[in-house]
Amino acid sequence: MYTAALERHLALIERALPTYLPQPSGASAVTAEAMQYACEAGGKRLRPVLVLEFARLCGGSPEKALPFACALEMIHSYSLVHDDLPCMDNSPLRRGKPSTHAAFGETTALLAGDGLLNRAFEVCVAPQNRIGLDAECVLRATAALADAAGQDGMIGGQTIDLQSEGRLIDVETLRELHRKKTGALLIAACRMGSILAGADQATVEAAASYGAHLGLAFQIVDDLLDVTATAEQLGKPSGADEENEKSTYVTLYGLDGARRMAEEETDAAIAALAAFGENASDLRALTNALLTRIS
Repeated sequence: MYTAALERHLALIERALPTYLPQPSGASAVTAEAMQYACEAGGKRLRPVLVLEFARLCGGSPEKALPFACALEMIHSYSLVHDDLPCMDNSPLRRGKPSTHAAFGETTALLAGDGLLNRAFEVCVAPQNRIGLDAECVLRATAALADAAGQDGMIGGQTIDLQSEGRLIDVETLRELHRKKTGALLIAACRMGSILAGADQATVEAAASYGAHLGLAFQIVDDLLDVTATAEQLGKPSGADEENEKSTYVTLYGLDGARRMAEEETDAAIAALAAFGENASDLRALTNALLTRIS
């Protein structure tokens, strides 16, 4: 899925992420172990890769943006830990292995998610992680992450998701749900990389537009895969949306309609990359590759 350049970003993230996590020690070691477990085998690492690539596209240093990319991945991982809990989706699998609560118990998983959320902001503000970066840019990037994780972002989306189970919702509500739950962190990733590189506001907004369209395309493809893929292919239970009686792009538009929407959002995401010229060829290839998961 990734080009050679994006694979280099991925390698940086895989090496660095464990170094930013707490090491198990003392009486609370099990929580640190669960935090590490939640961040292992992280799949595509799409969000932190986007942080590094937009930092590069905007003339910044991916290495200097790396702590912030890892912080965002911690928040994404925490959201999955909590999403899988019995009080939420009650999923026993995540990324092809037992979910964190299945491996460590519900209470430890809850604390591990809380720990990852807090650790993310510890990483963003640590003095050693801000060396060579403009202080205002660090503040704006951290604020973008906080906004995306909060009530107007991911948490708000999860609230709508839970309230929507067992009933049909309209397309406007569904779009708001996924703009917040799925799209918010993807938009934040694009914003953060651009901001840390010192990009002007127009460029930051172009990056955010790409993230918004990518997020919607990504979610529609996920809805399609929940119907068409196996649990082995997904690394988590398939058919969960139907089991939980959730409205999706498939239930509202059918398989063919959802596929068309995914294609349209993919085209819109690629169009948003025009602001970055030929340098964005790796992201164009990635965007198309994410769509072809349904073919």
